[in-house]
Amino acid sequence: MPPEIIALTRQVRALWRQFDWLPEWAVIGLVLLVFVGGGWLTHKVVFAVLRRMVRNKDVFWRGIVERARVKLRVLIIIIGVGIGVTVSPMHPEPSADIRAVLLFLSILTLGWMASGVLDMWSVMHLKRYNISVEDNLLARKHLTQTRILQRVAKVILFIVTVGLALMTISGFRQWGVSLLASAGVVGIIAGLALQPILTNMVAGIQIALTQPIRLDDAVIVENEWGNVEEITATYVVVKLWDWRRMVLPLSYFITKPFQNWTRENARLIGTAFFYVDYEAPIDKLREAFEGIVKNSKLWDGDVQVMQVTDITERVLQVRCLASARSAPVAFDLRCEIREKLMAFMRDECREALPRDRLEWPQGEERPPNLPPRSGEGGRAAAGWGGVSPSTPPGPERSPDPA
Repeated sequence: MPPEIIALTRQVRALWRQFDWLPEWAVIGLVLLVFVGGGWLTHKVVFAVLRRMVRNKDVFWRGIVERARVKLRVLIIIIGVGIGVTVSPMHPEPSADIRAVLLFLSILTLGWMASGVLDMWSVMHLKRYNISVEDNLLARKHLTQTRILQRVAKVILFIVTVGLALMTISGFRQWGVSLLASAGVVGIIAGLALQPILTNMVAGIQIALTQPIRLDDAVIVENEWGNVEEITATYVVVKLWDWRRMVLPLSYFITKPFQNWTRENARLIGTAFFYVDYEAPIDKLREAFEGIVKNSKLWDGDVQVMQVTDITERVLQVRCLASARSAPVAFDLRCEIREKLMAFMRDECREALPRDRLEWPQGEERPPNLPPRSGEGGRAAAGWGGVSPSTPPGPERSPDPA
């Protein structure tokens, strides 16, 4: 303890000897009570002055003052207790120990106040962006950056605050130095123990700057589709389509490949595949597909394409493309196209439905397990029965009952 404080303490003790008719503990308690009350009144005055000073300022400064109300009261009372301990008739050694503890608490309180300022800045910054709108790419970008950098800054602020506080205690001063400088045995052990956390913190900074993912992005990870629900300082929570949650470390999105369906914007092209018969009228199906898409409220008015993309030994593969404003809407649009186009083929274009064709040489006996040919009580070729190429179609053939 500095000699000046020791000398002041001794002078104060000599002053308090005039109150020998009171026990020492009562005098000390009375002094502390006076200074705590004075600190409480001082807080009232200081807070009223600060509130008046920021009355005409913007919301940021008014919010900082309101958030700092309790923290400022704690800090002023700590200062008052420190002054009371100094001027009380307490012995110098315990008085010095109490002041060391109060200095430790005051540094923690200052770090607490700095954290409140950081939170208020984040709130004011995010108020300028509305994530509830349909096209919220810019809002999600700033929300992701702010949340990640805020958490990283809080971790750094916590380390610095605790390190500075520990440096005020002689027995833990080396711990504080090691925590701040990452030097010595304690720093090495802490560095090795915190390696996964530090790796994810660095990955979080990379994600905040480069933004491979943002909050509410539609992603495919580990063969699962979902939306990014939360990004913390060490992990990411992905809400899957069936409401399950997948928790992944931040480093996953830096070191492993994944799909981001909303990287540049939320619009997507949905795909629906159909398998039709060789004799399917593609132009008629295309006209029906275009009518379905144009009459759908889910289509964004941009892409609508229908093409034959493959020919197999039995059917034609038809691919239908249609764009939508977001991934969930694109999924619903794909389902609507499948349902309505399938209903159209069933009700108005049955020749597009896939069929199996069987053929046997003329003059050979037909296998008994085959269905009867047209004219023998069976369906025509447009249905499902086997038809011989040697039996030409004619007006005597029975019509398709479907």
